[in-house]
Amino acid sequence: MILIAVISLGAIGAVGAVFLYAASKKFEVYEDPRIAQVQEVLPGANCGGCGYPGCAGFAGACVKADSLDGLLCPVGGGPVMAKVATILGKEAGTAEPMVAVVRCNGTCQARPRTNSYDGTKSCAIASTLYGGETNCSFGCLGYGDCVNACAFDAIHINPATGIAEVDEEKCTSCGACVKACPKNIIELRKKGPKSRRIYVSCVNKDKGAAARKACANACIGCGKCAKECPFEAITVTNNVAYIDYTKCRLCRKCVAVCPTGAIHELNFPPRKEAAPAPKAETVKPAPKAEATVKPEATPKATSEEKTNLN
Repeated sequence: MILIAVISLGAIGAVGAVFLYAASKKFEVYEDPRIAQVQEVLPGANCGGCGYPGCAGFAGACVKADSLDGLLCPVGGGPVMAKVATILGKEAGTAEPMVAVVRCNGTCQARPRTNSYDGTKSCAIASTLYGGETNCSFGCLGYGDCVNACAFDAIHINPATGIAEVDEEKCTSCGACVKACPKNIIELRKKGPKSRRIYVSCVNKDKGAAARKACANACIGCGKCAKECPFEAITVTNNVAYIDYTKCRLCRKCVAVCPTGAIHELNFPPRKEAAPAPKAETVKPAPKAEATVKPEATPKATSEEKTNLN
């Protein structure tokens, strides 16, 4: 009986194995081996900054795409994309390097604290409970959700200002801090030539007087920057200005006319000071041309005068 049971179980196992093998072949999903090769050269951060769910998803997108244009690993950058292009036999796409920008300039001096928060030090939690410790309900809360989300140590809270600051040398534009900020004050912008950028460091949508009362550095939506911009790169929506980095030509005319200093310019050389106008007393008047007096012609003597003289 025991022998029969062993043989029966062995037969059942063999039949099951045959069925499982047939099913595995029938429903086998083919995976291009190049996906694994591409994934191997990727940095493995799985940050999602490329727009795909991790490095495996990005590798699959690169293999399936006809061209690598528009595909970029923000962590690896150009060198990694060159390796990907070599593996796939395609040309590496070109993409503008991006960097995270914190659009808040509400320092402790410009935005005084009006109350104190004693709850959990989390921006996500605090933002659901109240507007913040100042009169500005749009600005940076300063509890560091963006810092915790960054895997590259590229963003920190400045203890002097209470505002998040980005280290552009470490930032990989993965977008993790953008997703973590409940106030939506962090955005990815084009890094710009020589890392030069111009942006409005404010998202306060209150009207001018209320915004200025809440923060001395707030954008008041006056529209002077939009009128000054010769490239139509600035729009004012919901009482706050925004600079479109795809249209901005970095002329800096908008910076000069902003009455609150809400528009920031980064990594530009110092402006040249205009030469002072000369004082009136130091200007010597031009010498006047002297009038030349022509000698009067001697009148000719008449015939009578000649006779008398004789």
